[in-house]
Amino acid sequence: MVQLSNDCFVAQPASMTIEEAVTLAAERLPVAATSEFTLLHRADGRIAAADVLARNNLPPFANSAVDGYAVRHQDLAPEGDSLLPVRGRLAAGSQDILKAEGGAVRIFTGAAMPPDADTVFMQEDVTVEGGAVRLPPGLKRGANRRPAGEDAAAGSLIIPQGRRLKPQDIALAAATGHRRLAVRRPLRVALFSTGDELVEPGGKLGPGAIYDSNRVMLSALLTRQGAKVLDFGIMRDEPKALAERLAIAAEQNDLILSSGGVSLGEEDHVKAAVEAAGSLVFWKLAIKPGRPLAMGLVGGAPFVGLPGNPAAAYVTFAFFVRPLLAHLAGEILPPLTPLRVRSTFAQKKRPGRREYVRVSVSRAPDGMLEARKFQRRARPCSPP
Repeated sequence: MVQLSNDCFVAQPASMTIEEAVTLAAERLPVAATSEFTLLHRADGRIAAADVLARNNLPPFANSAVDGYAVRHQDLAPEGDSLLPVRGRLAAGSQDILKAEGGAVRIFTGAAMPPDADTVFMQEDVTVEGGAVRLPPGLKRGANRRPAGEDAAAGSLIIPQGRRLKPQDIALAAATGHRRLAVRRPLRVALFSTGDELVEPGGKLGPGAIYDSNRVMLSALLTRQGAKVLDFGIMRDEPKALAERLAIAAEQNDLILSSGGVSLGEEDHVKAAVEAAGSLVFWKLAIKPGRPLAMGLVGGAPFVGLPGNPAAAYVTFAFFVRPLLAHLAGEILPPLTPLRVRSTFAQKKRPGRREYVRVSVSRAPDGMLEARKFQRRARPCSPP
């Protein structure tokens, strides 16, 4: 874990866009995840720690893309059909070397091309006549032939550093000669919720109590990003105990993440606990929900305090914590792809603030995607 100075986040604008907050955090925090090697069958979902280059051509040799007959294009009749003797047979994996000069070689998909052949006729387009094959006119030179290195040339970049590996990446690495890859180790994230009102899901709710849904949600979101979550459970509103637990959380983790208890109220004790062990600043984000965001350091480890409101916690995780995790893990996030939809509702917002609205998206009868606003349940009328 990289140790940082307590003034890492001191300077910040009075109000920021979410993009400015992400950029500022990335500028102040180094990549935390070191690199290690892993075998290919364990690499899915890991982040490439270095560029991966092809060790050989893919395909490694010129081969046939179809089942058919390989020929030299120059041996074909200038007009009309060509009747050529069949010189032999090549299957995938065959090490025989046959020449097609003046004739045709029966060949199967994936088999190495005869060294002098440049074109392959599909078997369904030809007619076999005894020991010869009749080939129709019109096929272009090079048809159905896959040259060596068509998919990837030896020495070319096949996986860039920072990519989160997918099965197709792993297959490409295997096909170009790799047995293992350099990847980033998983991030270690300490997670907790705060509040005397919180109860573990499934427990008994007393007066004024609510279930702790944020921690379950955040743990799932972190796990989906490949992080190893150390769950510190629910921390009660006891300043001394909070400070002690925060110090423990900072020892072996790359990030400390909490929800709730970071406002400026008298019962929001996380602020004092974080400041006792390091430093804390509040960023005002120009978004709704999720305007207040706590950012700081505890024992040299970065700390992020999310709002206690579940919708605000989700929004700030998706648009701030997710990019922060990517940066700490050495991942290069691909840009989000906008989805064009038609709104079925009108929405007013404060100028200079981005608002995230809960909607459901479905396809309208005319084929256009439509966004429908989430409808809150009507509040019951108070008795007279």
